[in-house]
Amino acid sequence: MADAERSEGTATTTATDPETAAFDYDVAIVGGGPTGCSAGVFTGRYGLDTVAFDRGRSSLQRCAYLENYLGFPGGVDVETFYGLIHDHVEAAGCDLVPALVEAVEPAGGDGTETADAAGPGFEVTTQDGETVTARRVVAAARYGGDFLEPLDDDEMFVTYEYDGETRTKFDRDYADIEGRTAIDGLYVAAPVSEVNVQAIMSAGQGARVGRSVITDHRLERGYPEALAHHWDWIRPESELADEETARDDWRERFDSRVPDDCDLAEERLRELREADVERQREMYISEEAVEARAERGRERLADHLGVAADSASDSE
Repeated sequence: MADAERSEGTATTTATDPETAAFDYDVAIVGGGPTGCSAGVFTGRYGLDTVAFDRGRSSLQRCAYLENYLGFPGGVDVETFYGLIHDHVEAAGCDLVPALVEAVEPAGGDGTETADAAGPGFEVTTQDGETVTARRVVAAARYGGDFLEPLDDDEMFVTYEYDGETRTKFDRDYADIEGRTAIDGLYVAAPVSEVNVQAIMSAGQGARVGRSVITDHRLERGYPEALAHHWDWIRPESELADEETARDDWRERFDSRVPDDCDLAEERLRELREADVERQREMYISEEAVEARAERGRERLADHLGVAADSASDSE
């Protein structure tokens, strides 16, 4: 779990299960640009132990000045932008590691029992020789994909002719639009055809893939398909007329979406339902909490922009 303090907006419900406890992380993200950080914000906020590796060739680092990313009417320099997204992913609960990933391979490939202990999974090795294990891996580096070669899937790479030589490159159509691949637990958010051509599009794809990871995690825990999707949306507590009534409504809604052929034990289904009820309750916050978070948000933004927090709120 990340050492950095999570933001107040992060769900406090842990999502890690004993089934994944044999791994160092639930999710390892290779790439710390807008794609990878966006995915990490979603998985981290959900409660999945997430690590993001960031040191490699970055297309965005070649941008002189970023002028078309929503929320920056005057544009933003790339260094400041990176500082913001890295701060955000750490605030969401992720570990951010400044290391270049050299290889991703199946867990237990060296004879350890990690894979047998918790099913499929991966070992992620950096250029410095450090290795961590993760149940799921998200590739989020636009340039390359060579680090995935140890997974030994020929469908992952395509050949092409260049200057009289036959070369190989990562197939940008290898993953589906949700980021899923033929390898259990492997997702590709970048490189993807026609998606990673602009920073804001890359961030959107990272969010999409992050949600796919959460959905698959929930399916693995036993949630029926109709209940596997998760929405990260903070609501005002004033919408809750009565908390107990709301909890009963959430339980009813959960039960109504459980298919008739669901074969989960009643006790397990009840555990999942109550976990979801608690998660939904955490999404409602008081007016005081809204104000406190707004103030804290301005302060964090001001820190990066080098201005006083009161100046950042002068327009209010």
